[in-house]
Order: sequence, then structure tokens, then C-alpha cells
Amino acid sequence: MDRFPSKKKAQERVDRIQAFQKELQEIESSGLIRLPYETRRLIEGYHADLISRFKQQFDTDNSAAEKQLSLGMRILTFLGGLALCASIFFFFYQIWGLIPESVQIVSVISLPILAVLTMRFAAQREPSHYYASLIGLVAFIGFVLNLNVMGSLYNITPSQNAFLAWGGFALILAYRFGLRLLLLAGLLCLLAYLSATVGAFSGIYWLHFGERPENFIFGGIFLLALPFCIKHHKNPHFIWFYHLVALLSIHLALLIMSYCGHCSYLMGNENRIEVGYQTAALAAYGITVWLGVRLQYPGITHIGTTFCTLFFYTKFFDWWWDALPKSLFFFVLSLITIGLLVLFRSMRDRFREAV
Repeated sequence: MDRFPSKKKAQERVDRIQAFQKELQEIESSGLIRLPYETRRLIEGYHADLISRFKQQFDTDNSAAEKQLSLGMRILTFLGGLALCASIFFFFYQIWGLIPESVQIVSVISLPILAVLTMRFAAQREPSHYYASLIGLVAFIGFVLNLNVMGSLYNITPSQNAFLAWGGFALILAYRFGLRLLLLAGLLCLLAYLSATVGAFSGIYWLHFGERPENFIFGGIFLLALPFCIKHHKNPHFIWFYHLVALLSIHLALLIMSYCGHCSYLMGNENRIEVGYQTAALAAYGITVWLGVRLQYPGITHIGTTFCTLFFYTKFFDWWWDALPKSLFFFVLSLITIGLLVLFRSMRDRFREAV
């Protein structure tokens, strides 16, 4: 069992076992080969034992129906966590002015502590960590409220360092319990901190960091590089979330900058700045697709192809919507889509030949 320290690897092994069993049935049905009864019994017993242990330790899914239900449970966990956090927020909002300051301080300090203790208790008794994830979201929101209330009570000057504290808290819980929802919250806070810090160094007030999309490019590059510097042996599925947040940050910023030259830190003609970012965006899409294929990360490839397609669609609309008849516009658009399809297919064939 040491070879499968995470639920993802255990689930992949279960899927391979089921695929092997189905393929073996097909081969035997075709009459090509038939395993001796004793050999088949040993293999089936070994697989059944593995699946049972994975089910007990990692709460793996053994059928397509179970996978669909698990996805629904994850969505419900997220929605339930948000609803519970909203309930706690409005409860404190209603009674906040009615309780003394000492009770306020004790409340905001004890909320995340009690939530983390409850989270630990739930994680020990439920391998799927659905309830732990829900309670962890409450702990995170409680910690956010904690810093906000303490800062307000003691007149602490607001700064982007709050994002770092919130992100650090969420990441600690995420890595301790293997929770992807808290990992995503922590990465978003870390991205906000990095972007706001870049904006502050550039001379703008940190709360206005969203007005400069270039800030997110630097933060995204940092997050993209982190998984290559930090090994994730225990939580290898976390790497995808680093890539997701980083690449969405970079590509969205490049897409916005290709239309918004006046938002740039660069001095010069706005049209030239936009053309420069359009060129950079195309290069970034190509690098993203190549990196996804090279590292065999389908998610990275999908992000690159999606943004590449979105970029061409928006640019063609910008260039030709008013200049061409609508029928001709959509015909040209269909031809370009087919051209992109041919290009991606050619890239796939080259990769197959290389392999």
C-alpha cells in the first residue's frame, strides 16, 4: 500500500484493474486465449483484495455511477461550505454590535481553532474528507474574519500581507489533509499577494493591483514554476491546481492586454503595445500546448488550445465583423477553425511519431 499514498493513485489503479478485467473478458470471448481456472481465481482474488483495501483506506469509486455521485458530493461540499460560511457571517453581523469587545475577540480567535479541531476529527473518521473539506472552508473563512476584525479593532493599516497570511493558512490545511478546495483558495490568495506586491513596487496603491493585468503575469509565472521546484510525492494531484491557477492568470492577463494597451506599465504607442502583447499571447499559447504534450499533462494542453481558439475568435470578430457580410464572416470563421483542427492534428501525429 505504500506505493499508493494518495487517493488519485489508488483510483487510477482501480480503473486499470477494471479495464484489465473487461479486456480479458473480451479476449476470452473471442477464443484467442483462455486462462486456467486456478490462474484466473488467483488474479481475481488479488484484484478483489486490492479494491477492497483501496475502498477502505481511500474511499475509491468502483463504477461510473459511483464516480458521478462522488462528483455530486464534491459539488455539494463546496456549496454547503459556502452556505455555512454565509450563515456564520450573517449571524455575527446581526449580533456584532450587541456583544462586548472582549467577546468579539474571543469569538474570532476561537472560530478557526475550533473549526480546525473539528476538521481533524472528521478527517480521521472519513477517508473521503468531504466533511473535513466543508469544515476546512469554515476554518479558512473564520481566519479571514479573524484578521479583518483584529485589524479593525486595533487600527492596523491594511496591506497585501493579509493575502499571504490567508493563503499560508489555507495551504497548510490543504497539505495537511490533502484538500483541493483549500489548495485552490490558498493559491488564489497567494496569486493576489504576488500581484498586489508587484503593483506596490511599481508605485500604485496595493488595492488597485487589479487595474494592471500585467501584475498577474508575474504572479502566474511564479506559481507555474513552484511545482518544478517543490516535489509533491504525497499529493501529486496538487500540481494540476498550480498549473490551472498560473496559466489562467497568465493567459487572461495577456488576452486583456492585447486589447488594453493603456493598462500597461510600458510607455509608448498603445497600438504597438497591444500588437506586442498579441504576439506574446500567441507565443504563450504555443509554449503551453507544447509543454502540456511534452510533460503529458492534458489539462495544460487543453488550457493552451482553449485560449488560442478564444484569442483567434475575438480578434477575427474585432477585425472583420463590421467589414464582412455575416454569412461570409462565419464561413471564414469555419475555415479558420478547420485550419486550427488540421494544425492540432498535425502536432498530434508528430508526437505519435516521436513516441
